[in-house]
Amino acid sequence: MSDVLIIGGGFAGVWTAASAVRTQREAGAADSALRVTLVDAGDDLVIRPRLYEAGPEAMRVALDRVLGPIGVRRVAATVTAIDTDARRVSAIARDGAELHLPYDRLVLAAGSRVLTPPIEGAQHLFDVDTMPAAAALESHLGRLADLPAGAERFTAVVVGGGFTGIELATELPDRLRKAAGGDLQDDVRVVLVERAGSVGPELGPGPRPEILAALEHAGVEVRLNVELRSVDQERAVLSDGTVIPSRTVVWTAGMRASALTRQISGSHDELGRLAVDQHMRVTGVDGVYAAGDTAAAVAEGGHVVMQSCQHAVPQGKLAGTNVAADLLGLPLVPFAPNPYVTCLDLGSYGAVLTLGWDRAVAQTGAAAKQLKQSINTEWIYPPVDDAAAILTLADHRTTWPTDAVASGS
Repeated sequence: MSDVLIIGGGFAGVWTAASAVRTQREAGAADSALRVTLVDAGDDLVIRPRLYEAGPEAMRVALDRVLGPIGVRRVAATVTAIDTDARRVSAIARDGAELHLPYDRLVLAAGSRVLTPPIEGAQHLFDVDTMPAAAALESHLGRLADLPAGAERFTAVVVGGGFTGIELATELPDRLRKAAGGDLQDDVRVVLVERAGSVGPELGPGPRPEILAALEHAGVEVRLNVELRSVDQERAVLSDGTVIPSRTVVWTAGMRASALTRQISGSHDELGRLAVDQHMRVTGVDGVYAAGDTAAAVAEGGHVVMQSCQHAVPQGKLAGTNVAADLLGLPLVPFAPNPYVTCLDLGSYGAVLTLGWDRAVAQTGAAAKQLKQSINTEWIYPPVDDAAAILTLADHRTTWPTDAVASGS
C-alpha cells in the first residue's frame, strides 16, 4: 500500500483527497493500492471566501461528510514538522499525543494567513481570515449598542483596499446599522484605508469605477496614500496624523503562505509559496506536491495564480489526480486552469464580474450580484454524504458555471 498524505483541510486539500480517490477508482486499482489521509487541526472545511459576511459561524462543512463517504482517513492534529528526507510528517493530536505520519507522496495544502502588522496596539485589530476571527468580529458588532455612546462606537476602519477589504467595507455599513438600531443610524461610519494611491490596486483600472461607485453608495470614506500607525480600543491613528475614533478596526492587508512551506527546501516566492511545475510537483523536492495558497503555480499566459478559492480548487483536483497517477504508474496531467475571472461583492450596490487577467468588466449590478451569490452559496460548497456526487465533481476537467460567462456562451 502506498500512502498519500495531504496537509490541510481547505478547498485545495479536500479536492486533492477526492481527486486522488477518483483517479484510483477510475484506474481500476484495488482499494488497498493507495491509502489517502488528510491531516488538519479542525473538523470543518471553512468557507473562507464568505467570512466577510454576517453569520460566519455557519459557513463551514464538516470534513467527515465529504471525506468519510469516499474512504479518506482524517487525522485531527496540528502538523509540527515535515521531514522530506525520511518522508514523514510529525503532528500533535488533540490529546497531546505525538504522531508520525509516513508518506510516499505528500501534498502541502496548508493555506495562507493574514499578516498581523508590527504596530502599536495590534492586539486590538480584528480580521476575517479565520472562522474564530470572523466570529469574534461578529460578536463584537453585536455588543456595540451596549457600549458608551461616542463617535467611536459605530465607526469601523477597514485597513487594506484589496479584494477582501472592498468586500468587507461595502458590507459593514448595513451590519453596523443593524447593530445601531433605528435611532442611531446616522452614527454609522466606515472608513477604508489604503496605502496605495488607488482602491483595489491589484484589481487594475477595469472594475475601479464600479468599486468607487459602490463605496460611495455605501457611504464609505476612502483614505488613500496612508497607513495605519497605531490602534487602541477607541481609535485608529494614521500615518498622516489623522485620528479616527473607532471601536472596530479590521485588518485585511497582506497574506502569506503557511509557515509549513519553510520546512520544504524548494524555491519560494515573495508570498512564501512554493514553486511547482506544471504537474503541481514542488520543484527540486522528490515526492512532494503543493496546491492552493502554498503553491506558486503558473496559469494561462504565464500568470502566477492568485491566492483564491478559484485557483485552489483546480489545483487540488490536479494535485490529487497526479499523486495517484504517480503512484499507480499513470501519465501525469498538466495544470490548465479555466480562464481567470473575478467576481467582487459590492454590498447592497451589487457586484462586478471581470474576465481575464486584465479584468475587463463583463457584468455589474444585480446580474453580477446574483452570480456572486450563486458562487458563495452554491458553487464553492462540496457535495456531502454522497460519494458519487463528490467523486464526479472531483474530476479535474470539471468547470464552474462562470466558465460559460468567460467564454461568452
